[in-house]
Amino acid sequence: MTSAPTWDPRQYLRHSGHRTRPVHDLLARVPELPGEPARIVDLGCGPGNVTALLADRWPGARITGLDNSAEMLAEAERTAGGGLVDFARVDLADWAPADPYDLIFSSATFQWIPGHEDLFPAWVRALAPGGTFAFTVPGNFTAPSHVLLHDLCESPRWRARLGGLYRGGHVLEPGEYLDRLAGLGLDVDAWETTYVQLLPGPDPVLDWTKGTALRPVLTALGSDAEAVAEFLATYGSLLREAYAAGPRGTVFPFRRIFVVARVR
Repeated sequence: MTSAPTWDPRQYLRHSGHRTRPVHDLLARVPELPGEPARIVDLGCGPGNVTALLADRWPGARITGLDNSAEMLAEAERTAGGGLVDFARVDLADWAPADPYDLIFSSATFQWIPGHEDLFPAWVRALAPGGTFAFTVPGNFTAPSHVLLHDLCESPRWRARLGGLYRGGHVLEPGEYLDRLAGLGLDVDAWETTYVQLLPGPDPVLDWTKGTALRPVLTALGSDAEAVAEFLATYGSLLREAYAAGPRGTVFPFRRIFVVARVR
């Protein structure tokens, strides 16, 4: 990956219910796997909560979670490791599968890998006959939460420290993913969903982004507590204007892109 933000598993998991809903929707469209036992890899496994869902769906499968964050992997080992599940630290931009897989799965990871679509041919070649490549990525990089973050990083106040750091996610449109994977000989189902999420509490959109989009910024500012506080105060104010709180919470629309591609 082009950047290596420091991750906070607990912050990421603060909104785990909303974050895993797309995973459940994706899993519902994954067909039965050909292997017995199945061999599964979870790309960008994070704190292991999605890996655990894969183990629940296929309890006899041999599952490996891959991530490049030591912090996330430590949490994954603590909560989801053991038995038929293991984890390894890997930069997916350099990952070359050595063994065939019945399922290559990923949730909210590829947006961090520029040109990830160019890695698909090697990954697809690692699928067993009848195997599946299934993933979901955020599709909300033109939403106010992300546009405001980009513009703030590029503002005169922050450009010297944060300019060029936040460029938004590197994702394709559903039809582009369909075309690329169909061109590799797979049967492809691609779609998108916008989840209208109701987030509770004060500054909930800021709290949400602290677990994901803000990680490169927080990593770059590091231990400069005054700069972190100033940046978060400004960004939080912009978010409160863009996402006004209502009597039942703050409505936060979130678009997700899904792909399920199966070897014929």
